[in-house]
Amino acid sequence: MASVSGVSPTSSDPAETTAYRSCFELGKALQDKEFSASELLDEVSNRVEERNREVNLVVTLDLERARVKAHQIDEIRADPKQTENLGSLAGIPITIKDSLMVEGVRTTSGAPELSDFIAETDAVSVARLKSAGAIVYGKTNLPLYAGDVQSYNEVFGSSNNPWDLSRSVGGSSGGSAGALAAGFTSLEIGSDIAGSIRNPAAMCGVVGHKPSYGIVSGRGQIPGPPGTLTQADIAVIGPMARTVSDCEQALDLLVGPDEWYEQAWSLNLPQARSRDIRNLRVAVWASDPYCPVDPEIEAAIFDVANQLEGHGAVVDVDARPAGFDFAKADATFQQLLGAALAGGWSPLELESMAEELKTKPSVPGDLGIEGATLRHRGWLSNNERRLQMRARWHEFFNQWDVVLAPVSPTVAIPHDHSSPMSERTIEVAGQRRPYTAQLQWMGLFGLVYLPATAVPIGLHSNGLPMALQVVGPFLEDRTCLAVARHVEQIKGGFIRPPGW
Repeated sequence: MASVSGVSPTSSDPAETTAYRSCFELGKALQDKEFSASELLDEVSNRVEERNREVNLVVTLDLERARVKAHQIDEIRADPKQTENLGSLAGIPITIKDSLMVEGVRTTSGAPELSDFIAETDAVSVARLKSAGAIVYGKTNLPLYAGDVQSYNEVFGSSNNPWDLSRSVGGSSGGSAGALAAGFTSLEIGSDIAGSIRNPAAMCGVVGHKPSYGIVSGRGQIPGPPGTLTQADIAVIGPMARTVSDCEQALDLLVGPDEWYEQAWSLNLPQARSRDIRNLRVAVWASDPYCPVDPEIEAAIFDVANQLEGHGAVVDVDARPAGFDFAKADATFQQLLGAALAGGWSPLELESMAEELKTKPSVPGDLGIEGATLRHRGWLSNNERRLQMRARWHEFFNQWDVVLAPVSPTVAIPHDHSSPMSERTIEVAGQRRPYTAQLQWMGLFGLVYLPATAVPIGLHSNGLPMALQVVGPFLEDRTCLAVARHVEQIKGGFIRPPGW
């Protein structure tokens, strides 16, 4: 059997033929016996050994067990009578975000108090990829308890962006996105409550899909504490990859009820409204006075819209839900986000915060502190506002298929680990903006449970990736992904970082 580095007779660089092949292309190559699962795992792990010190993306390895699993898959594949038992990911080595539990592997969520915690079970999402044959060989970095849009913690330190080591990989699924950009994995799972799939995907130039709320089980994620059964409001689990196709196929593996509901419920996501550009109705929301966007990102979004229109799509750059107000939506998002994150504080801390807020109002960088101290009646009021917004979006999508919008106001930011977070700022077109402005375009849609696919749209003049999010109707994830495919084709999709 040929070695992995010998797959393509036209290339002497093994990374050209393996590290950056798509996940399901690798699956096909394994089925065709171009190389073995063991050889592929060796190639990937060698790449991590050679390059991970620069970027600090993979923080825990489980190579011994991974090699055993790869060998088992190779033995099954050697027997034609058994190959039908192999799943679509059989033999593909992947990494997993360190907030998702992997049985027998250290899972810290970046917290010193969990630095030695070994998970006894897989997160439901991890188990589903494993059942399709994926081999989890490592865990990737994130911020403490997935609570930042940068990826650093006291346990493992800071992750660097393969595009520019002085820049953040984003967060909280930053190690996941960075590992995809660095060619350490072809598939990852991210979590997203305030943009933690979409932000790092955009910062690293890869694809990330935030599913409709509730269609992928969140069980087995930290936070809350290990063993928590609650699925937090707004929070979702979703696929990350270098191609839209990989995200689409991985989503098929991830969706569905968990063991609480599987005896009676099933999930059948509707097909895309159209896969033909000429039948698409596309709204464009490229910037907003409430959250200004880097002019180059805005221009790149308009370029995508113009090209879609040139191919026959109906495009409107002014279409918005009736009566919708970005500022009010963001205020509601901050309240409900804070409530969803409240489990991270003790009752005593919450009482202290509530007392402090009586004399000192929260500031834009406080990341939902006010919401964390809400009485239940306050949460109900904010939830009703959210439901009213959902109704407006539902009406809007009777006329439009998707919205194209920014992921973040800027490209990958320089590392900034200063404390407190509320005093950090970012630069957008020469102006200082609150650090949490990075969340606002993502929170706008996460608040109302809508699916969104972050997809790269080329490079900024500073050489860093730009992205947009394709947002669609609730439960119509396939429509988002279908339009994201068109965007990928128009702008060229994933670009390999220089030097990688």
